[in-house]
Amino acid sequence: MNDSQDGPGNGYTDTIVIGGGQTGLTVGYNLAQRGVDFVILDANERVGDAWRKRWDSLLLFTPARYNGLPGMPFPSKADAFVTKDEVAAYLEAYAELNDLPVRSNTKVSKVSHDGETYIVEAGGRVLRSRNVVVAMANYQIPHVPDFAPDLDPDIVQMHSSQYLRPSQLADGPALVVGLGNSGADIGLELAHDRETYIAGTPGPVIPFRIEPWLGRNVGVRLVRFAAVKVLNTNTFIGRKARPKMMQHSGGPIVRVKPADLVAAGAHRVPRVTGVDNGRPVLADGTVLDVANVVWCTGFRHGFDWIDLPIFDDHGLPIHERGVVASQAGLYFCGLFFLHALWSETLTGMPIDAAYVADHLVARKQEAFTG
Repeated sequence: MNDSQDGPGNGYTDTIVIGGGQTGLTVGYNLAQRGVDFVILDANERVGDAWRKRWDSLLLFTPARYNGLPGMPFPSKADAFVTKDEVAAYLEAYAELNDLPVRSNTKVSKVSHDGETYIVEAGGRVLRSRNVVVAMANYQIPHVPDFAPDLDPDIVQMHSSQYLRPSQLADGPALVVGLGNSGADIGLELAHDRETYIAGTPGPVIPFRIEPWLGRNVGVRLVRFAAVKVLNTNTFIGRKARPKMMQHSGGPIVRVKPADLVAAGAHRVPRVTGVDNGRPVLADGTVLDVANVVWCTGFRHGFDWIDLPIFDDHGLPIHERGVVASQAGLYFCGLFFLHALWSETLTGMPIDAAYVADHLVARKQEAFTG
């Protein structure tokens, strides 16, 4: 698999893949199948840790039959909705089965180019490569409102990325801010545990239940087809929808519907606009007396460590299906709507990983024959 003259032992590898989650592993699998010398750099201690660190009750929206990566089916009943820990264990097994060269505990701090090769600073080392694949989602850094620090110190507050279970919270009411999928899931769990307020306006909602047989075997299949095969950059409808979807950077609510929250006893309230005397204030002027706030307010992009002129005015990489035309040898995979609406999911991402690997190999062959 090693086709570089310098070799990784001397700090040079033909291709460096940044990120050891499902996207990085799938890119690695495709590169290995094509005989490319590569290494995967990941900041986590273990493969799968990004899933292990999510809240305990998290279940995937797609049945197991859709969650396997190339070369390894997901080891579960085909129509089962698997847990986040099962996904983590699967990814670790996938890396081992395919002997993927993952360097854990290796956080990348800078990527630049000296005119000849890419320079990747990571884990106290400087690595060089001809190609770099950034295999991670657009949004990496938890986002909370600027006024969050103004809340009373006695109020327990945390971002959804820190939330694991209700026992983390103090006794008393909780306010969940944000009504995407994470806000809906966490809000429902807390509503069964304590008085809960849900602030925010939901986006689109999948109009059927995914748990019954019809939902698992027909509804999810249709949504998957639309999100991968219809809403992509090859179709007119996909190209038209993409700019709007990019503004919201999130898909529809899937499992927990807004009505489920109300049925569980949660209070739907307007958005949070600020803080008054240490308490959260709503858009209608109401001041909530709560003991906890869980910010399900998403993430902001985290690519400031890439020191290359490849970003638009919003700080997002300019690319075509993950290929950065202005910076030969640089690729992205796993971004929201990179090619299709589900490009960041286990279900949609493998198509992009194969495309990126094919482009990278074609570029290598052009260099050799040129």
